[in-house]
Amino acid sequence: MSAPQTSFVAVPYDSHFPIQNLPLGVFERQDQPGARLGVAIGDSVLDLAVLERQGVLEPLAAGGKSVFDRASLNALMALGRPAWQQTRGRIQELLAAENPRLRDDAALRREALLPIADVVLRLPVEIGDYTDFYSSREHATNVGAMFRGPDKALMPNWLHLPVAYHGRASSVVVSGTDLHRPLGQTRPDDAAPPVFGPSRAVDFELEMGALVGVGNELGHPIAIEHTAEHVFGMVLVNDWSARDIQKWEYVPLGPFLSKSFGTSISPWVVTLEALEPFRVSGPVQDPPVLDYLRSPGPWALDIQLAVSIQPVGTSEATIVTRTNARHLYWNVCQQMAHHTINGCNLRTGDLLATGTISGPGPRERGSLLELTLGGREPVELAGGQTRRYLQDGDRVTISGWCQGSSYRIGFGQVTGSLLPCRT
Repeated sequence: MSAPQTSFVAVPYDSHFPIQNLPLGVFERQDQPGARLGVAIGDSVLDLAVLERQGVLEPLAAGGKSVFDRASLNALMALGRPAWQQTRGRIQELLAAENPRLRDDAALRREALLPIADVVLRLPVEIGDYTDFYSSREHATNVGAMFRGPDKALMPNWLHLPVAYHGRASSVVVSGTDLHRPLGQTRPDDAAPPVFGPSRAVDFELEMGALVGVGNELGHPIAIEHTAEHVFGMVLVNDWSARDIQKWEYVPLGPFLSKSFGTSISPWVVTLEALEPFRVSGPVQDPPVLDYLRSPGPWALDIQLAVSIQPVGTSEATIVTRTNARHLYWNVCQQMAHHTINGCNLRTGDLLATGTISGPGPRERGSLLELTLGGREPVELAGGQTRRYLQDGDRVTISGWCQGSSYRIGFGQVTGSLLPCRT
C-alpha cells in the first residue's frame, strides 16, 4: 500500500482541508480588490487567480478568458467534469510535498498562499434556483408522527419518490451571515383568529446540499446513471425554519415565509472526487423504486455531522446533534433524476438540498422540532440553560467531515446567529 499523499503546506492532523480534499471557494484579499477563486489547504487558502496570472495554472475557458479571477465558481462549474478534474489534478501536483515548483518559490508562495484567517470568504456560487428535498426517512417519520400520529407518519408517496419543494434562492447566504427573527402570521389558538408578530419557534435544519455544475436542456431529463456528471460538489446547509409560521401556512401547498427568510451554506465546496472514497450503501429501499430511480451503485455518503448551539454572552457551545448523511433514504442521484424526469432544466449553480438529516437515535435528530418533540421537552445546554426553540443571540454551527484512515475530508462549518426581529 502506498503512503498517503502529503503537502509541503503544514496541515494539522485533524484539519478538514488536507491535500486529499482541496475544496473550492470564493474569497477577497486585504491587499487586492475583487473576489477570486481559492482552494483551502490546511489553515491557508491558495489564490488560483494569482497562479493563473503567473502562468502556473493554465487558463481553461475558450479564448484564454479567466475562470479563476471571478466572484463565483459558476464559470468553472459550467465547463464540466474534465475541466474540474484537470484543475484539481494540477493543484494537487503544485501542493505535493515532492514538487518544487511552488514549494521552492518563496515570492510566489507569499503572493499565492494566504492564511484563511486573513481573508473574507464569500458566497461561492451564484444560485439561480434552490430545491429542498425531504430525503430522511427518520426525519419524515418523526415529524409525521407528531402531526398525524405514528400510524400515518409517512404520506403514501414518500417511499416511492423524493418529495421536495422549491425554495427561495435570493435568501441563500454564506456562513457567518446573521439572520433576523422573522415576522409573520401564526395561529397559537386554534379557536381564535391568526395573529401577526415575530416567530416564537425559530429552528435550525441540518442539511447537505449538492451544487449543479452542468445543467440539462429543457425537456431532456438526466438519466440516473449520468447524474453524477452534473454534480460539481457538496456543501453544508442550515435551512432556518419558523415552525409556528410554517404550521399555519403550509396547508395546502407547503412552506413559504417560514423558510424563505434565510438559508445558510458553507463557503467551501467539496468535490465529488474528494468524496469518492466515502461512498457507501444507503438504507434498503422497500418497496423497490421505479426503474428511473434505481441508483447506479452505492451513492450514500459517509459524512459525520454535528450541530452546536452557543447562547449569546457565553463562551461554550453545546453539541445537540450528532448524525451521519449515510442515513438519507434518497441519495443525490435519485434526487436529480426525479427533479428532471418531467423535463425540468437544471442550471449551473442550482442548489439541491437534502432536507433535514436525522438518524435513528434520539440524539441524531436534525432539528429542534424533533429533539424537543415539538417544543415539549427542552434540550439542555452548558451552564444550565435549556432550549425548546432558538432564542435571540443564539449561534448555530453545523460541521461535517468524512474520516479516512489518516486524514479527514471536511466541509469546515456553516454558522450564523439569530438576531432580534426588525420592528
